[in-house]
Amino acid sequence: MKIELLGTSFTIQTDEDPAYLERVVDYYRKKVFEIQSGVRNADALKVAILSGMLAVDELFKERNRQNLETDSPSVSEAEEITSRLLASLDRVLQDTESGDSD
Repeated sequence: MKIELLGTSFTIQTDEDPAYLERVVDYYRKKVFEIQSGVRNADALKVAILSGMLAVDELFKERNRQNLETDSPSVSEAEEITSRLLASLDRVLQDTESGDSD
């Protein structure tokens, strides 16, 4: 499957259903758009990293929600990891908005 994201084109081969993979790519594109809409002049690498972190944050929150429903002991660990990721994301966004470049 050929994928075009953030000005880069590449082809991936997978055993996954093409329709499923297209949904995954479309979801990631939405995350990229969210970041690009909120951060001015960010380079493609920063946008990709922040988009990935946003998607992982959602994953962790969902896992946390599921763990809460099952009273799993790993809930506090998921909350801690999510909090650290959000703090990192906030720092990067603030640096980007203030015009700092890494």
